[in-house]
Amino acid sequence: MAEDFAKAVEDGLKLAKRIYLGKDKAVMTAPKPPSPPVQGLADYYLPSAPMVYAVISDPGFVDNPDFPSYQPHVYGRCDPPALIPLQMSGVDLEVNCYGDTAFVQISGKWRVHCVMGSHSCDCRIAVPMGNQGSILGVEVDLPKKSYSTELVGLEESKCIEKIARPQDGGFMKPHIFMLTIPQVDGGTNISIKLRWSQKLLYNDGQFTLTVPFSFPEYVTPAVRKISKKEKIQLNVNSGIVTGILCKATSHPLKETKRHAEKFSFLYESEVLTWSKTDFSFSYSVSSSNMFGGVLLQSPPLYDHDQRDMFCVYLLPGSQKSTEVFKKEVVFVIDITDSMQGRPLEATKNAISSAMSKLGPEDSFNIITFSSETSLFSASMELASKEAIERAMTWLSTKSTVEGSTCISIPLEHAYEMLSNTSGSLPMIFLITDGAVEDERNICDQMKKRLKNSGSLCPRIHTFGIGSFCNHYFLRMLAMISRGEFDAVCDLDLIDNRIQKLFSNAFSTFLADITVDAFNDHEQIEVYSSCIPDLSFESPLTICGRYEGSFPDTLKAKGILGDLSSFVMDLKIVRAKDIPLDRVLSRQEIDLLTAQAWLSENKQLEQKVAQLSKVTCNISEYIRMVLLEKNKIDKAIESSGSQKVKKTDPHKIKDPLAPRKTLLQSLSVGFGDLTATAENIRPGFEQQKLPDAAEVFLKATSDCCGRMCNRCCCMCCIQCCSKMNDQCAIVLTQIFTALAFIGCIECCTLCCGQDGQ
Repeated sequence: MAEDFAKAVEDGLKLAKRIYLGKDKAVMTAPKPPSPPVQGLADYYLPSAPMVYAVISDPGFVDNPDFPSYQPHVYGRCDPPALIPLQMSGVDLEVNCYGDTAFVQISGKWRVHCVMGSHSCDCRIAVPMGNQGSILGVEVDLPKKSYSTELVGLEESKCIEKIARPQDGGFMKPHIFMLTIPQVDGGTNISIKLRWSQKLLYNDGQFTLTVPFSFPEYVTPAVRKISKKEKIQLNVNSGIVTGILCKATSHPLKETKRHAEKFSFLYESEVLTWSKTDFSFSYSVSSSNMFGGVLLQSPPLYDHDQRDMFCVYLLPGSQKSTEVFKKEVVFVIDITDSMQGRPLEATKNAISSAMSKLGPEDSFNIITFSSETSLFSASMELASKEAIERAMTWLSTKSTVEGSTCISIPLEHAYEMLSNTSGSLPMIFLITDGAVEDERNICDQMKKRLKNSGSLCPRIHTFGIGSFCNHYFLRMLAMISRGEFDAVCDLDLIDNRIQKLFSNAFSTFLADITVDAFNDHEQIEVYSSCIPDLSFESPLTICGRYEGSFPDTLKAKGILGDLSSFVMDLKIVRAKDIPLDRVLSRQEIDLLTAQAWLSENKQLEQKVAQLSKVTCNISEYIRMVLLEKNKIDKAIESSGSQKVKKTDPHKIKDPLAPRKTLLQSLSVGFGDLTATAENIRPGFEQQKLPDAAEVFLKATSDCCGRMCNRCCCMCCIQCCSKMNDQCAIVLTQIFTALAFIGCIECCTLCCGQDGQ
């Protein structure tokens, strides 16, 4: 999909050469890519900042809406449509950082400068997001209409008749959200507001924010007289520490306010060209040692859960003088046929890099699995140079094999190998791209084993590749064992993200963390059943809810890397100017969804759905819709409703109600057993437009109120004694399509070609 998008942009830039911008003004030309592009053509044309594109199917419409060029008419159509980047006339970036979470809002103005004023085109918005970005909303303002996104429950979504095509709303890549606005007139000015959340990176006591903000030259208006104002507003509220030190920034920010744990910066300027670099900012905390605290806050009025919120945070500090744990590691690797190519090669590279970081006192083993299990060694091996070389040679001979995916047996083998460890931190790394039927049973069995294992039981760190594996199973497996979970759907990121998972686990220095009041206080609910370990590579956040009064004092306890005990007092403060419900919502939704999946609890599902809607976060139990509102004059609004026939009361609709279009599902889902069984490779999860039969089912279900396993039209006729207009229209479309296919096949048989 990304390659098709890049080709469409390349075609659009070539097509844009037709645009004449008037006397003494340059003609818009396509940029010359590097030769050859270092990152490849697809990456070169992918958006590196929010962009808007004119979707061009008929090249004859491409022209300056103000100065017609009267160029020769272009015959034919663009299939697939070309994408011409629209010129931008203003951009305003606002970032609010709270701890390790950032809320980003970009407001911009674009103009449909490439379509005749007498014609219109669809406009496609592309929103690239930063680290672990999550889209929160899009608002579009046009002279006659406005559009906005909204989240609705699954039941409500079933009543929405209009369904968007995959290319009109969804993720082109996991970090790039796309949305299409239909039929915008040539010459129209478009105002757009984009909102998303993302995470700050943490390293050596320093937080770093990076926001995609690098605009290509061809979005700068060629008319020099147009004012081009660029504005960046940054607000940081750490909420946890004082003595913050700003380290680096990509743009010339001016400090406008500073108070204890809060500070603000502003950059505003008239520019000749838009920003050519991503916006980045980093700051460090003053403490070099580990520290932590607790934030408390009452829920907002719109929150369905009116219990108070709490957030426990632990930061490792900038100094790494504390000893990390000695490690015993078992790598459990899926080698079913679907892992062929890049997934398996990237996994092998990451494991090779990780094993080189093991010390001589550490030990390891490798297990590969498909329908059968293979072990590098019958017992754990010390991580000597010679043993690592033998292991990598053995792993290099392992290629993908046909067969089903079986996770329970290799996981049992790994657990047995680590069951008698002492003086070290046992770790299992499970890497897979598939789903299995006995996932809940695996979690239940592991829960029982871990409960009886005592302190420093095996940590199961899980990594999912693609969307066919069940991310919530892998998350739950990591959660119950104090491990970490990560997943990628972009195959280019496998190596980097697996290595990050290994690095986090290998730098663990505080394990078996407990907070004294959590076990003794019945009114406190912690969303994570087991508190994960603390690593030098990442801060730790624990969230939950409570009723009544919160304890006045709190202590965090754990075991350090040298196996000594650790106790720390946690400072308790009331969070001010921090929307704690929004900051914690992404973590809360992910944890509760995993619990809802495991327990099959409908009440938890409803709780997640409500939380998603009020915080605008995508989840498994909601769908995103595009709302279209007409800007109607107040006099017309008060003139009365539309005339509707008395014989058709079901068609009475509020003329002022926004029109809704249901977007494709944006969530990752709960795995795909069929795709796993068929060994379909990750990266082939292309979304498909609902076929005619599915559309027909939806139409007839409105008529008869239920669906039947028999022919839908027969069901409709038998239940209603007639077919409604919607059924007849869809039936006509189906039969027309079937007739066309039959015609093509007939022509191919008779003439040897498709009707030519």
